Formats: sequence, C-alpha cells, structure tokens
Amino acid sequence: MNQSPTNLTSRREFIKSSGKIAAASALAGVAIPRVHAAGNNTIQVALIGCGGRGGGAADNALSVKNGPTKLVAMADVFDHRLKSSYDALKRQHPELVNVPENRKFIGFDAYKKAMDCLKPGDVAIFTTPLAFRWVHFTYAIQKGLNVFMEKPLTADGPTSRRMLTLAEEATAKNLKVGVGLMSRHSRALQELHQRIQDGEIGDLILLRGYRMHGPVGSAFSEKWPGKPSELLWQIQHFHSFLWASGGCYSDFYIHHIDHLCWMKNAWPVKAQALG
Repeated sequence: MNQSPTNLTSRREFIKSSGKIAAASALAGVAIPRVHAAGNNTIQVALIGCGGRGGGAADNALSVKNGPTKLVAMADVFDHRLKSSYDALKRQHPELVNVPENRKFIGFDAYKKAMDCLKPGDVAIFTTPLAFRWVHFTYAIQKGLNVFMEKPLTADGPTSRRMLTLAEEATAKNLKVGVGLMSRHSRALQELHQRIQDGEIGDLILLRGYRMHGPVGSAFSEKWPGKPSELLWQIQHFHSFLWASGGCYSDFYIHHIDHLCWMKNAWPVKAQALG
C-alpha cells in the first residue's frame, strides 16, 4: 500500500518518541552513569514487585558483568512473595543481596519506601502488574532513578499517552529506561532487521506474527472466595483482569507486534479485530 511522505514522516517521528519508553532495552544493556560519591561505584537496586518475573529481573541485574550492582530494597503487596523472592536471590547472590528487614516493604506505598533507599543514579526495577507502572515511573523520575520496567506498560490509550510524557521527562533528566522487550537484544533478529532494511527481500507488503502457548497460570481464575480483599485477589490473579494485565495482546502479543513494527520501521496506522 502506498504511503504519502507525510504519513511516513509522522510514523517515523512517533517511533522516535515512543521508542524512548517502549523501545526494547534490558538492564544488562543499559549504560548507567556513575553519579555516586567518589570511591563508591556500586549501583544500588530496588525491586518493586517480587513475583517470578521480579525475581528473574533482579537476578539479571545482579549478574551484570560491568556492575557492580547490589540489591538493597524490596517491595510488594504480598509478604510471602517478597520472602520467597528474597530467599532465592540471597541463595543465588549471597554477596550482592543486602536487604535487611527494615528495607523490606509491604503495602501499596511500599514502592516509595523502597525507592527512598536509593540515591540518584541508582536503579529501580518495576515488575508489578501494569496498572501501577505509571505511578511507580513518576516517583522514580522525581527521585532521579534509572529504571528497568517489565512489559506490558499500559492497558489503555490515556495511560499510554501519560507514559510517553513521562518518558520525555526521564529523557530530559538523562535517566536511562529499559523495557522488557528482549527480542531487540537477539543478534539473529538484529541481523534479520538489518538485512531487511538493506533490501535483501524487497519491499515488505505483508507481515504476520503468530503465537501459540497453553493457558497462563492465573488467566482462568476461580470466583473470588471472599478473602483476601477483592483488590488483592485481582492483583494476585492479574492475568484474569484487563485493568491489571491488558489482556493477551498487551501482555504476550506485544512481542510479536514489536517484531513486525521493528522489521517494517513503522507503527500501524489502524487496527481491526474480531471477538
């Protein structure tokens, strides 16, 4: 389909602006400026959201070869998740996990307390359900913190626009933001992208992406049993609730949408759906 130069320009500009928040980078690939006092180059890390993905992201952060990094604070709304994540990370990285009881925070304000343990230039990891992402990102920018946030980021248009505005604020402060679209770090996909851009297969007329997998753990929840609170129940089973996960397109298909847009160097101008 022919596109006018104006259309192409606007789409490229959108890629540039949205890429500040949604372009994939991983914590291991983010060059963090050293802004700490002389003699202490350790990058301190706070983990916000201590589920399986949070534990994995923290493990990645502590495994960075060009650190040094140290986990100093953790936050979650569930104490059992924080405890299990802490125990696992402490076993994996005994010298790099320094989170005493007074730096383990539980509750909806725990994210602030954890980030308050950091200095400007340190790193906050956001691995909660997406409903809280913009709130946490706002506070991280205020604190001057670099961020790794797991995808997905938003569940609706207004919040997406809010995140793009926050990304501009982070860029203005020279803060580094990595997002968990890990495919951008695949050397094979990087080479494929370059070969497509070099015209080896000609013009891209049609691209399709497919994903096949079994049921997600919390996607098919039972009826709320009356405890804990309904809010905590929905957070615990966030895949079942659009406000908390964004659904399959936001949570899982985001990778395939990212692949296709990357290879085309453009975002879609419209979408159609059946359902």
